[in-house]
Amino acid sequence: MKLAQIFTLLSVCFVFSCTYVEKIKDGRSAFERKQYAVAIPMLKKEYNKTTSQVEKGKIAFQIAESYRKTNQSNASLDWYQRAYDFSYGVDALKQLSYAFKQAERYEDALKSFKNLGIEVGSPYEYRGEITACKNALSWQKVKDKNEYQVKLLEFNSASADYAPSLYGESLVFTSDRNTSTGEEKYKWTGKQFSDLFQVDLQNGTVASFDENINSPYNEGTIAFNEKGDFLVFSRCGTEGDIDDYCKLMFSRKEGDTWETPKPFPFLEDKVNYAQPALSPDGKKLYFVSNHPDGWGGYDIYESENKNGEWTAPKMLGRSINTEGDEMFPTLDKDTLYFSSNKRSGMGGLDIFKSYKLRNNQWAPAQNLKAPLNSGGDDFHYVVNRTVEPSGKTLQVGYFSSNRDSGVGLDDIYSFEKRYIPPPPPPPRKDTVKVEPKPIVYKFILEGYVLEKVYEIENNPNSRVLARKPLANARVQINAKGKPQTITTDEEGFFTIEMQADTDYNFFASKDGYLANDTRFSTKGIALIKEQPIQKYTVEIVLDKIFKNQEIVLDDIYYDFDKSDIREDAQPTLNALAATLSKNPTINIQLSSHTDCRGRDAYNETLSQKRAQSAVDYLITRGIASERLTAKGYGETLPAVTCSCSKCSEEEHQANRRTTF
Repeated sequence: MKLAQIFTLLSVCFVFSCTYVEKIKDGRSAFERKQYAVAIPMLKKEYNKTTSQVEKGKIAFQIAESYRKTNQSNASLDWYQRAYDFSYGVDALKQLSYAFKQAERYEDALKSFKNLGIEVGSPYEYRGEITACKNALSWQKVKDKNEYQVKLLEFNSASADYAPSLYGESLVFTSDRNTSTGEEKYKWTGKQFSDLFQVDLQNGTVASFDENINSPYNEGTIAFNEKGDFLVFSRCGTEGDIDDYCKLMFSRKEGDTWETPKPFPFLEDKVNYAQPALSPDGKKLYFVSNHPDGWGGYDIYESENKNGEWTAPKMLGRSINTEGDEMFPTLDKDTLYFSSNKRSGMGGLDIFKSYKLRNNQWAPAQNLKAPLNSGGDDFHYVVNRTVEPSGKTLQVGYFSSNRDSGVGLDDIYSFEKRYIPPPPPPPRKDTVKVEPKPIVYKFILEGYVLEKVYEIENNPNSRVLARKPLANARVQINAKGKPQTITTDEEGFFTIEMQADTDYNFFASKDGYLANDTRFSTKGIALIKEQPIQKYTVEIVLDKIFKNQEIVLDDIYYDFDKSDIREDAQPTLNALAATLSKNPTINIQLSSHTDCRGRDAYNETLSQKRAQSAVDYLITRGIASERLTAKGYGETLPAVTCSCSKCSEEEHQANRRTTF
């Protein structure tokens, strides 16, 4: 999956904001406005009408993306293939590779990822996916001997049904089936907005969960305490702003009535919070968030209720979270189940488990493999403790998946975990008794220094296709005040053995490149005898220095006729300030450009003010003024050339840019 973008997973809006209300007349507009269900039939008509192979490739890719974003991976595969055949390029090949993987065509995926690495100019970029395909092939061969048996449940519908939670003698789950609350259709999926539903496990009848909880917006992923009088769920959208971010809501039960839900007090603006899990006593809350202080994508956090107040969320450690997406946490005693798309898996999301050790740390995560995991998205593993183990059955429960064997977009499955007797011991040999060797625990860090591969070589304003190893880079490592310097090999690789409970700082540099850094900590990583040697990876990307060449700063735009720094420009300037702090010998010129509207002299003055505003902002971030020069070019160097009276607002906005 292409997960560097806003997460478009599982036909769910529970982890991002999305548009739905704008009326459109053509497939391209529908696609751009994320109305994917609306876009598909329109785009197909446009595909059949055009005779241009270039246009067919572009439209085929949009159709494939629309199918993927509406959770129809099998349908997307054919259209990605068409897009690639019509020379759409590496984007089509990349998504085709992931579609092969999700369809469990691992041999095809292996070849496709290898070709993709060659095509983008860096076999390094997809080495992890190639390894994952090889692992999946080996897991498939032994899945019939696995301890799990899975079964599709009968109450599933043709819509998306997922994320079950136990509530008394029933399950409460999320669905966008036709009986959901609200009259509007959700044009991202073409389905209803999602609600919470309750199914009686004895007779299979399904009903809406509660009118005080469900709303005309998207509700999903609910969790209860053991008493069943406190619940937490996620809601995306509020009255007056249908594109609102997702929030965690809670409610208490008074008699037979659930109170009006309230948001948690620790929620921050412009951050998504979703997919809660509760400890049995309701005192500990686990959830996912894409908070900017996380390690990338969505991470799992915890908060604790102390004396009636919820503590500030704390991100779980490296044993759980990665730079990818960790999602759908659930609890069973001291075991945490969750799904991840970054760890080596079989397709989209795979289910993993970890457990808490005596020192309150989490053990390294383990993939539950096939048949519980598949090429699709597998998530939200729930153990049913009301059923006592018997015979060879150790555990029963439920999970969600969009695998091909289902009847809807996402479906709920039951599972049974069985006892598998160990293989008989080998024949005994008369040997001298040897004392067992003491366990040697090690933390091994494997690091890579990389550089960007641009779509147009030596053009930093062109698209980044991949990263490739950077040989002979210097890496300064500092831990506990003891620095050391090592040099990467021809594969951009270095490795060190780390100490426990230690913070590490890495500072990479090479002549002709901007230096960069990263961090890693072994604090919170447990020592366990089942896995005495634990390996971790860091990547440090260095930007090549392009002297006397203009580089566009993304997202530095100005309102018409104004020069002040907008709030949405600050993250980009903050990143530039961080780069300049790491490279104290670099001096830059900040340039500003206006659109074509207004007099030449006025535009020159305005652009100079804009460039100076960017310089002044960097100075407030600690950058010395003598390292910075402001230059306004007015309207003399447009990024987009168009007749001024006919330029669109987007073209004007593109010309109101800042570069360095």
